[in-house]
Amino acid sequence: MTTSVLIADDQALLRGSFRVLVDTADGLHVVGEAADGAQAVAQAARLRPDVVLMDVRMPGTDGIEATRRICADLPDTRVLILTMFDLDEYVYAALRAGASGFLLKDTPPADLLAGIRVVAAGEALLAPSVTRRLLAEFAARPAPAGPARTAPAGVTDREREVLTLVGRGMSNTEIAEHLHLSHGTVKSHIGRLLAKLAARDRAQLVIAAYEAGLVGTRSRP
Repeated sequence: MTTSVLIADDQALLRGSFRVLVDTADGLHVVGEAADGAQAVAQAARLRPDVVLMDVRMPGTDGIEATRRICADLPDTRVLILTMFDLDEYVYAALRAGASGFLLKDTPPADLLAGIRVVAAGEALLAPSVTRRLLAEFAARPAPAGPARTAPAGVTDREREVLTLVGRGMSNTEIAEHLHLSHGTVKSHIGRLLAKLAARDRAQLVIAAYEAGLVGTRSRP
């Protein structure tokens, strides 16, 4: 089955380079290009791609707003954010807007292609530097006022352990090894957590978990 890809970047040279790279990869096909966020939203609505490679900083409608609109209107389309800087101030906002992953534009070609396939399969893709930045973002926030927030009803102790490790950026395989569980069991826990937290995918699960105060930045499994 071929994965359709829409490329959104304001630099024509980069769009062309990404198109050549993607179109020459097995099972991937570029269906369109966009030079800004407004075009990306319009093209996504018309073409309904499986994955959008989205630049963050574009004129007019930026990549964050475009991501928000696409994810709201097209629940089956995944957005993979591409930018030049791993400390881009928009990274956190883009993930909250619904992006399923984040990679730097200097990512090796093979890793970019793998990233497209990962998000197309419904997983999340966060570069290690992005995971660290998210943790720092939450660590820097003041404690919320009022009563402490608790986990949603039905979240088990084991699911909370799994959630903590997801928040640290561990893969299912790493979580399985850490908790001495089977890969299938971890996958089942992740699925239940996605449902209980109403999270779109793994990236949204991390965001939802931290924003709900379910995982402390200094927590231990």
